[in-house]
Amino acid sequence: MGEQNAPGGSRPGAGDGGQASGSPGRDHPATNGDSATNGGPASTPGAAPEAGRDRGPTPAASTATLPAGPGAEVGSGKVSDLGAQPGAGASARRQGELGPDIQPDGEDDGDGRGARFGRPGPRISRRSPFYLGFFGALGALLAWQLFNLLASASSVIVLLVVSLYLAVGLNPAVEWFVRRRISRGVAVALVFLCLVVVFALIGLAIVPVVTKQVTLLINQVPDWFTTLRNNPNLQSLDDQYQVTKKVQDYITSGGLAERLFGGVVGASRIVASTLFGAFTILVLTLYFLGSLPTTKTALYKLVPRSRRDRVSMLGDEILARVGSYVGGQLAVAAIAASASFVFFMIVGLSEYALALAIVVAILGLIPLIGGAVSAVVATSVGLLTDVKIGIACIIYYVIYQQIENYLIYPRIMQRSVKVPGTVIVVAAMVGGSLLGIVGALLAVPTAAAILLLIREVLHPRLEDA
Repeated sequence: MGEQNAPGGSRPGAGDGGQASGSPGRDHPATNGDSATNGGPASTPGAAPEAGRDRGPTPAASTATLPAGPGAEVGSGKVSDLGAQPGAGASARRQGELGPDIQPDGEDDGDGRGARFGRPGPRISRRSPFYLGFFGALGALLAWQLFNLLASASSVIVLLVVSLYLAVGLNPAVEWFVRRRISRGVAVALVFLCLVVVFALIGLAIVPVVTKQVTLLINQVPDWFTTLRNNPNLQSLDDQYQVTKKVQDYITSGGLAERLFGGVVGASRIVASTLFGAFTILVLTLYFLGSLPTTKTALYKLVPRSRRDRVSMLGDEILARVGSYVGGQLAVAAIAASASFVFFMIVGLSEYALALAIVVAILGLIPLIGGAVSAVVATSVGLLTDVKIGIACIIYYVIYQQIENYLIYPRIMQRSVKVPGTVIVVAAMVGGSLLGIVGALLAVPTAAAILLLIREVLHPRLEDA
């Protein structure tokens, strides 16, 4: 009865292992560790502190009863706020303001690397004025140095460009033999054999004429001096200025021999350089012509596979147009040579008509200056033969050059490379003014390639935009 009427609830026996019932929160908070087991003392409200001092809360009980807020009490002890303490990085920022991962001088950042001078900062933005100015100036200096290197090697570059140009121009003839089931090596040999035969015929036609003209010139030199000495005007000048005596003194002083020897050495150097350049062009043309398919394949492999077919078709079309341009240039030179041969036969230069026509054909292959040089050669021969013939040659070439430049050449090139006549004339003028003969050679094929790329690449993109 006494146990049942005890205030605050019933208290179990010592061996019952039960729990003390009461109003939780009035005397002490209910915890998982407040049950008395194994014959332990009964838990009463007043005995809670003693129990805490005797046994203390278990780790599980302490973890489960941590309050959410800082500074909450468990029994008579206080639990520190574990989440509110600042970390090492925050302490460093408050002390030295060195950033989240940078320690003060002399300290270590915890991973053994140290941070005496700090860690690398962020990369410089590509839009930074310093970045743009520095790398822009560096690029300009490199471009200028590259330009100087190319200028110093201009003679070699000219040989390479001319050889490649000739190889691409002769490639249609090689392909013609290949289509007849002839191997490419044999086709290249046949084309070169044809070229050798053509140059041999040219030599047979020109060399006798040149030899004859030089012989006549040497035989006529004494007669020219006799005519000059018998001229009364020249005699009066000789009496007044002593021209004959000065010429004799100059000859006997040795200055003439020195100048002649220097001229002979210089001429020998020019001839040797020309022969070496011609031989180099011949060898390089032979090499480029034989390896042209392999070279194209190797270059096309540098293009991504998804675009390789289109790039190869465009490249083949550009090379075909270059070959057509060379064929058109040969046609223009043939027309000029034929017209000149007919003219020479009419005006009385039948003895030199074939040789002069061949010279006109060879020089006609050189854009811009070829026609002018051939006109000078033909006019000089005409003047040496007869003054009237020379004047007739001047009139003929002035008229023919206008017809060729503005009628024949644009029409043929328009059909060969499919480039408007105006573009051809402008391209030839610009290329010749920039790079001379090489620029004139490359001007029309380059214009044809640019127009092809504009039509096949740029126009579709503009239409789809």
